[in-house]
Amino acid sequence: MEKRYIVRLTDEERRELQKLVSTGKAVAYKIKHANILLKVDADGPNWTDERTAQAFSRHVNTVANVRRRFVEQGLEAALGHKKQKKGIPRVVNGEVEVRIIALRCGPPPAGHAPWALRLLAERVVELEIVPCISHETVRQVLKNELRSHLKEYYVIPPEQDAAFVGNMGDILDLYHLPYDPQRPAVCMDEQPVQMIKETRKPLVAQLGQPERFDYEYERNGTASLFLFTEPLVGWRQVSVRERRTAVDWAEEIQHLLEEQYPEAEKVVFVCDNLNTHTIASLYQAFLPEKARVLAKRLEIHYTPKHGSWLNIAEIELSALTRLRLDRRIPDLDTLKRETQAWYVERNASEKPVDWQFTTADARIRLKHLYQQIRT
Repeated sequence: MEKRYIVRLTDEERRELQKLVSTGKAVAYKIKHANILLKVDADGPNWTDERTAQAFSRHVNTVANVRRRFVEQGLEAALGHKKQKKGIPRVVNGEVEVRIIALRCGPPPAGHAPWALRLLAERVVELEIVPCISHETVRQVLKNELRSHLKEYYVIPPEQDAAFVGNMGDILDLYHLPYDPQRPAVCMDEQPVQMIKETRKPLVAQLGQPERFDYEYERNGTASLFLFTEPLVGWRQVSVRERRTAVDWAEEIQHLLEEQYPEAEKVVFVCDNLNTHTIASLYQAFLPEKARVLAKRLEIHYTPKHGSWLNIAEIELSALTRLRLDRRIPDLDTLKRETQAWYVERNASEKPVDWQFTTADARIRLKHLYQQIRT
């Protein structure tokens, strides 16, 4: 079988997999997948899928799927397990399915939260909905009809959240302050990027024939983007780093204060609540005297938790991703060239951000967030 996805492990990934295999403390399928990755590693044994499948008593498609998940989603996804789908046994008709779903949507018996499958199956029999039923049949009814196995990650709006309202009001008031060169308002956000390179040279577009890419590609490490923007003057800059540690953030802050705003009295700084976005990171990266000098020139304002839409830097990152990073980026050099070309071009056009949403608007459109105080 032709290999569609090339696995090339880093030294750190290889050590992690070898530790997982040698200790034997993980579940069986994770150990199997770890062994598969170690054997198909292009910088290691570089076994074929057929040889790997035979060695570990797995189907060749399993090996191919592990390859694909590693290249497209990373190490954790490759070690994961995709369960097989099963259909609903036809001994359960539509009326029974409706009654099972209705029972599941109701409150469970006292002392049980939520409904356990076996408990639900027992309750279905007790109510004489069916003479007998297995918990696996109940599982399939819920999976296919109620889709209870699915969980959608969503920023659920908080209700009467004083912390959210407080941070939101602070950010909104800041965005409507007049421009002050001694106190420039700068927004910052981060974004991870997974680099994927081609294994064969694409064929250029010709008359009547679109540009063609081979379906085989290779994961080539990760990087992090640090984007800074001053909305009122239409300036932004992107820095590319291999990691996004506290020290990386501190070094970016040093560059911002000493290179971009050396004359400013203080930089009014907007960012999210990531654990590295603190004054402590400065003390982790620099001597105390240096860290204190930088900290005194930095006034940090945090966006609310689950309120990253209030960070203008996130809007700029979205534009960068759509305009420059919507394809396979093979390496750090390409990523640096693309991001630099984007912000140089965007800065040349001097496009400021005209923020319209105000605190007064929030009190109307987001009134559910505010505490209702009766006098």
